[in-house]
Amino acid sequence: HYFVHTELCLSGPVLMAPTPASMCTPLKTLNDSLSHRRRYMKHNFPINYTIRVHQKEVFKLSNINRLKLQVEGLDELVLQRLWFQVNQGVLKKIIRVLPERHPSRSYTAELERRFMDAEGVFVQSHPAEVFQQELPETIQDIWDSLTEEPNIVPESSWRFASPKSLLDNFCQTMYCLFSECFASTEAQQDYCGVSYWRKGRKKDLQPES
Repeated sequence: HYFVHTELCLSGPVLMAPTPASMCTPLKTLNDSLSHRRRYMKHNFPINYTIRVHQKEVFKLSNINRLKLQVEGLDELVLQRLWFQVNQGVLKKIIRVLPERHPSRSYTAELERRFMDAEGVFVQSHPAEVFQQELPETIQDIWDSLTEEPNIVPESSWRFASPKSLLDNFCQTMYCLFSECFASTEAQQDYCGVSYWRKGRKKDLQPES
């Protein structure tokens, strides 16, 4: 029940399962929504506005790169599963603070719908047993933290983050983990490298300040 993988040299040895082509359509649709995040997640909120999220929901490229180094032979599919789990919680927490008439409410609800569509395709495009495989211990610990009842999460595990920074993380990690869907016509890009996002990239890719 193991996948046949092609090995790619990233910051650590990671087993890469090719992203099924069917995943790219919903992810590109999701990316279209994310390109408007500056307006809806920054301009429509008070300056320095933050929401409370679990520390594991602040899921950045550095977290992915650290996990690749910590867990030998880590399957990219496991990181993709974790990405869906993390961002499901992030979107719910953003929606929870938005009143019905808030100008960003319908945008965020649509983003969540598109995210759930992508998750549905993700689940359908892999055999069921893939999702029953035991997760590496490090990943399982993160998973358990994310699925804990909020009232039993220790105070030290909460963080405050701006909605915009959470969606920047969402977008950058999506490019990193599903890079085949966002292949550029330029030379091959390392979407998992922080330096890529620091360069003066196209406006829709760049995490806007």
